[in-house]
Amino acid sequence: MAAFAGVPTAAFDFYEDLEADNTKSFWTAHKDVYERSVRAPLEALAVALEPEFGAPKFFRPYRDVRFSKDKSPYKTHQGLWFGETSMYLHVSAAGLVLAGGYHEMSSAQVDRLRRAVADDVAGAQLDRVLAELRRRGLCVDGNSITRVPAGYPKDHPRAELLRYKSLFAQKDVGCPRWLATPKAKTEITKVFRVLEPLVAWLNTHVGRD
Repeated sequence: MAAFAGVPTAAFDFYEDLEADNTKSFWTAHKDVYERSVRAPLEALAVALEPEFGAPKFFRPYRDVRFSKDKSPYKTHQGLWFGETSMYLHVSAAGLVLAGGYHEMSSAQVDRLRRAVADDVAGAQLDRVLAELRRRGLCVDGNSITRVPAGYPKDHPRAELLRYKSLFAQKDVGCPRWLATPKAKTEITKVFRVLEPLVAWLNTHVGRD
């Protein structure tokens, strides 16, 4: 496999065209573009990042439409998930997105998350971690419910965090010039390292089932 040399502009052009014509005929006619400009560069990037962030999962480009009203057959982004370190990235027509954290949680994990958020020490530590992420331009997000869960005071100082059923942070990088160069590996690594304190907090206080 060739060394990672960047994600070419053709990758984002491909997804822009796919958004306009998400059909099997388009995919078949342009599959070589996907393989050359999307899959090959991201596989090379995965190899470059693996020593620090662990083995990646390369998501399939096909959508599961069995239970969806939207029958578009193809995803309009290509994702990589580094499960050992809970880091994620994808490319789409809009460019590069980087994220880290727990995107899905079991009921037991959600319970541990809430207890840790409510704890004076652990919750305050999480506040500091999230404040630093926001200061560095990342967005904190996650699935949440509309009300503070039963058993916790509605006026808790971290009431918003208590509503979360998953927790992660992400950065919409877009399409900077460095993305098409080998420097992309360095820039992506920088953001993943910024995300590490959040993942470390989650590993300590929520854990994996």
